[in-house]
Amino acid sequence: MIYRSLLFIVLFIFFGCSKTDSNTTTRAIITLKEGWKFQKGSHPNAISIGYDDTNWESVTVPHDWAIYGPFDKEIDKQDVAIVQNGETVATEKTGRTGALPYIGEAWYRNTFDIPNYNENKKVLILFEGAMSEPEVFINGKKIGEWKYGYAYFYFDISKHIKATNNTLAVKLNNNGLSSRWYPGAGLYRNVRVIVKNQENINQWGTFITTPNITDKIAQVNVKTNVTGDNLKLITTIFDANGKKVNSNETSTRFGNQFEQNIAVNNPVLWDTENPYQYTAVSKLYAGNILKDEVTTKFGIRDIKYDRESGFNLNGIPTKFKGVCLHHDLGPLGTAVNKSALRRQLKILKDMGVNAIRSSHNMPSFEQLELCDEMGFLFLAESFDEWKKTKVKNGYNLYFDDYAEKDVVNLVRATRNHPSIIMWSSGNEVPDQWGSEGVKRAKWLQDIFHREDPTRPVTVGMDQVKAVMESGFGAIMDIPGLNYRVHLYEDAYKRFPQGFILGSETASTVSSRGVYHFPVEKGSMVQHDDYQSSSYDLEYCSWSNLPEDDFILQDNKPWVLGEFVWTGFDYLGEPTPYDEVWPSRSSYFGINDLAGLPKDRYYLYRSRWNTKDKTLHILPHWNWEGREGKTTPVFVYTNYNSAELFLNGKSLGVQTKNNSSPQHRYRLMWMDVTYEPGTLKVIAFDDQGNPAAEKEIKTSGKPHQLVLEPDTSTIKANGEDIAFVTVSVVDKNGIPCPTATNQLKFKVDGKGVYRAACNGDATSLEMFHLPTMKLFSGKLVVLVQSTKETGNISLMVSGDGLQPAKVELKSVQ
Repeated sequence: MIYRSLLFIVLFIFFGCSKTDSNTTTRAIITLKEGWKFQKGSHPNAISIGYDDTNWESVTVPHDWAIYGPFDKEIDKQDVAIVQNGETVATEKTGRTGALPYIGEAWYRNTFDIPNYNENKKVLILFEGAMSEPEVFINGKKIGEWKYGYAYFYFDISKHIKATNNTLAVKLNNNGLSSRWYPGAGLYRNVRVIVKNQENINQWGTFITTPNITDKIAQVNVKTNVTGDNLKLITTIFDANGKKVNSNETSTRFGNQFEQNIAVNNPVLWDTENPYQYTAVSKLYAGNILKDEVTTKFGIRDIKYDRESGFNLNGIPTKFKGVCLHHDLGPLGTAVNKSALRRQLKILKDMGVNAIRSSHNMPSFEQLELCDEMGFLFLAESFDEWKKTKVKNGYNLYFDDYAEKDVVNLVRATRNHPSIIMWSSGNEVPDQWGSEGVKRAKWLQDIFHREDPTRPVTVGMDQVKAVMESGFGAIMDIPGLNYRVHLYEDAYKRFPQGFILGSETASTVSSRGVYHFPVEKGSMVQHDDYQSSSYDLEYCSWSNLPEDDFILQDNKPWVLGEFVWTGFDYLGEPTPYDEVWPSRSSYFGINDLAGLPKDRYYLYRSRWNTKDKTLHILPHWNWEGREGKTTPVFVYTNYNSAELFLNGKSLGVQTKNNSSPQHRYRLMWMDVTYEPGTLKVIAFDDQGNPAAEKEIKTSGKPHQLVLEPDTSTIKANGEDIAFVTVSVVDKNGIPCPTATNQLKFKVDGKGVYRAACNGDATSLEMFHLPTMKLFSGKLVVLVQSTKETGNISLMVSGDGLQPAKVELKSVQ
C-alpha cells in the first residue's frame, strides 16, 4: 500500500527488458533498425504487401524526418496566448515548435523474417516511440493504433505473421497546433519484434522489490506474471563479476503470478556514487523443458521521503540537484542515440547534477539504462496536458481513451529501474483549477499507486494559489512547484505533506558567449541581436534567477531540491523571442543546443560539484570599441573570495556576502574599466591562502582551428558518435571568443559526417549539411561510425584559417 502518512520507504530492484537481439530456442528479439523505406505524404495503398516502395527514401530507425528542415517561420505559426506564461492576449508565435517541417502524414515500410517460426509462437511488435497517431499494418491488415507520440505500446501480431517476408507498414500523422515545443516526427525510437513460446514471461510482467535490507542481507521479492499451465520459474541472481549469488525455484502461482523471495547476502547498494548492478536470470519451464528466459541487470537501493529529513537515498538525506530535459538531442532531433545521451549525462555529472526530470514526456529506455549505469536519480513524467486544453490538437483529444493505458505502459515498462525515484502525472495542466481537476489528479495518482505502490507521485504545479484553495496540492504525494518562489512559504503552511519539491525552477535565459550592457537584472529582456545576455541576470515573466532557488535549498530544510529548466537548450520555445524571427530554439539551457557549456554552467557547478575546483571568469575580454567603458567582471567559484587583476594591477578582493542573492553566490567587480590585455583571478581558501587561479586574454585575429574530440574511438555499429568541439585561436594560440567564420567539414575513412551545431538560437543553417558558422568562437561536429572498423579523419577548413584535422578510430 501507499503510506498516506507521506513516509515512503521504498526498497527496490531494477528488472528490465531481456537482452536485445537475442536468438535462442526460447525467444528472439529483433530490432528493426535497417531496411526501412520512408515517404512523406498520403499513400493509402502502402499497407499492401506488393506495394512498390523502391522510389521511397531508405532510412534507418530511429529516424526523425523533420530535423532535416528547412527552418521556415510559416510552419506551425501559432496565434496564441500562452496562459501558463501569464499571457492574456494572443500574439503570433513563429518558432514555438522549432520551425521545422514536422506536420503532416508519412509512411514507413519494412520487411522482416521470423527465426525458428512455427504456428505456436507468440509474436509481439513493440514501438518505443512513434510521433504520432501511429496506425500499424502487418501483411496488409491493420493490427492496431495508438495516439500519444511519447508512449510505449505493443501489439500481439501472432495471428498475422508468417515465417518470411512479413510486410510492416506504419502510418504516422502529426497535426499542427499539437505541441508547445519541437516534438519531432517519425519512428524516433526503436521498433522491436519479440518472438517467444506460448508459455512465456509476459511483456513487462516482472516487478522486483526488496522489502527488507540490512548491511548483511537483502530480501529480494520477485513477482513475475506468466502465461501457460503447469509451469515452474527459476530465478538466479549474479553479482557484477558474474558470480552466482543465490537462486529460487517455485511452481506455486497466484492466478498468473509467481512470487519468489531470494536472499542477497552482504548486498552492495545502488547509489549515485556507486551505481552497482546485479544480474538476474529468470527461466520458465514446462516440466523439464525451458520455455522462456529473460536476463536483466538490476540494482538494490532504498528511498524514503519524510517531513523531518526530506528525501533519503539508502538512509542518507539527499537534495535533488536536478535538471529538466526535453527529448530532442539538438542537431540529431528526436531520433534517440545512446552516445548522444551518454555525452549529455557526462556533462551534467561534471556539473554536479544528481537528478533528471523527463519533460514533459515518457523517457527513452536508453536514457533510463544510462541513468542506472551512471548514477542519476530520475523523475519520470507522463503528460503535459490532461483533459483541459493547452494546445488545440494536444493530448486533451486522447485523455479519456488513453490516459490510463499510457500510464500503465509507462509504469510497467520502466518501474524496475533503480534510477526512477518518483513519477509525475502532469506538468502545469490547466486542470489545476476546480474540483474536476482534483478528481483527475487523484484518479491518475491512484493508477500509478496500483501499478507501483513503491514510489510517490508528483505534478508540476504553477497555479499555486489555485491548488492551495482547491485541495489539488494537498492530495499529491509530493507537491511540486514550478517557479513561484514567493509562494513556497504559503504552500508549505497550507499543504499537509511537510515538504515541497522544486519540480521546475529558474528559467533563466542566456546565449553562450554573448554579453549585453548595461549589466542589470531584467525580465523578458529583448536585444537587437535576438540573444540573451550571458551575465545570467535575465529571466522570464514567470520565473527567476538561479540564486532565488539556491536560497530556498539552503535556508529551507523542507525543500527537497530542484529541477532547473533546463539542462540543455532544446528546439522550440525561443522565449523571450517567440514573437520574432529568426529564433527557433530555447535560451533556457545551462548548456547550449550543441552541448557546449554556457557561463551559467559554472555557477551551478560551483554549487553542486563538491569534489572539484570551479573557477570561471566572464565575460570574454575581446571588446574592441569599449576601451575606457565600464565592463563588469563576474567570477563563479566554490571559493568564498578572490582577487581580480587587469594587466597586473589589482582591482581588489571580493568576498561572497548576504547583501543580495547574487553577492551570496557570485563574486562581482561591477566597475571594471575595459582595456585589452590579461584578466586574471586568484581565489583564496578559507584561511586566506591562494588556492586556484585563472586568466583570459584579449586575442588577435582568427588564425587557426583547433579540434577536440570527446573520444578517440567509436564503436563500428553504425550508430556511435564522436563529438568534436571546433574552436579558433589567433597566431599565439589565444582563443578568439567572437569569431564567426564559415567552416566546412569533410569526413574520410570508416565514418560519416552526421551533423554540426553551433548553439546559436537564431541560426537557420541546417545541421546535416557539411558547413556552418562558428558562434562565439565555437561549434561541434558529429562524426558517426559505419559498420566497418578502421581509421576515420575529420578535416575542418575555413577561409583565411589554417585548417585542422583529427584522427579517430572505429573499433569492434
